[in-house]
Amino acid sequence: MSDWLPLSPAERSVAIEVLVNGPLSRTELARRLNLSQGSLTRLTKPLIESGLLVETPWSGAPAEARQGRPSQPLDVVAESRCFLGFKVTDETVYGVVTTLRSDIVARLDRPLVSHDPERVADLLAEMAAELAVRHPAVAGIGIGVGGFVREHAVVGESPYLRWRDVPLAELVGGRTGLPVVVENDVAALVEAETWFGAGRGLDRFVVLTIGAGIGYGLVLGGRRVPYAEEDRGFGRHWIIDPLGPLTPDGERGSAVSLLTIPSIRYQIRAATGLDASYEEILARAAAGEPMAARVIGEAGRALGTLLAHIANFVVPQKILLAGEGVGLMEVAGDAVRDTLGGHRHPLATPVHLETKVSDFHDWARGAAVLAIQVLVLGGNGG
Repeated sequence: MSDWLPLSPAERSVAIEVLVNGPLSRTELARRLNLSQGSLTRLTKPLIESGLLVETPWSGAPAEARQGRPSQPLDVVAESRCFLGFKVTDETVYGVVTTLRSDIVARLDRPLVSHDPERVADLLAEMAAELAVRHPAVAGIGIGVGGFVREHAVVGESPYLRWRDVPLAELVGGRTGLPVVVENDVAALVEAETWFGAGRGLDRFVVLTIGAGIGYGLVLGGRRVPYAEEDRGFGRHWIIDPLGPLTPDGERGSAVSLLTIPSIRYQIRAATGLDASYEEILARAAAGEPMAARVIGEAGRALGTLLAHIANFVVPQKILLAGEGVGLMEVAGDAVRDTLGGHRHPLATPVHLETKVSDFHDWARGAAVLAIQVLVLGGNGG
């Protein structure tokens, strides 16, 4: 990254605007950022000289047809650098290669046979080397982990990997020779969706994930709001139904006890003795099997209640529902929507709810976006 020096806050604003919304004319860029043409020229000159921005030909009408001396739009060369993104689960490492605009150009997955930090770092380094053979312009690595992460470097706590105070960025950086950014996986996903996905251009935006756990991300003023309790049990103490189920994780009737995949499987196993997969439970519920239908119906109503609480307090322009548990919407979507509506004022603006059917490569992409933010643009990822 020696050719892209750390950017000043003003330079960073210019680079982000072009990266997310470009190509942009200088006139439009100055208008968006409330800058004079002189200030914009001063800010863009080092960005062009460093290769981060480039002048591009006009599309549409030829330059001869334009009044005056036209200036060429500014854009980024998305393919000029590649970034590796990894999502580490308790069983698998999912890897992607992205462009500077976070487009996925390659994927590579490997089973995780050990949770020992040194072994995990070895695997990440091996995967990085394999991906770099086909994509040699790798500028950095982003790693998403389910857990509490400090300073983009240390996994302070990860219940899924049973880690505490693991210097993952140092371990992987020492093996690869590349700069490494580590972040909570939900936070990384929120950043990717804010810049390049469902939350692009929105002032107030929420991401809610359901799967092995429950994740929550809030965007205000177009920026993710970090908080000290990030991924330290969101939903475990958010009580949806005080008389609801008691499961090994979460308080009785909490969002975690009602909604997460392990809790749903636990409820079915405790009631029937059947050790069914989440997909099998959804299928049984769709077919009308009583116990599965009851548990999934209860989960749908719990999700509707949780969404209503979020909408009532945050008033977001959009809520994105993501994660490996979103198949719940296919079976219990009516219950979710009915409950959501029933817990809001009749004249309230309807919630714009978007469901993203995705896999863990989207989470890995989010980690790559964090690397772009921190390593290229010199930001703090939120």
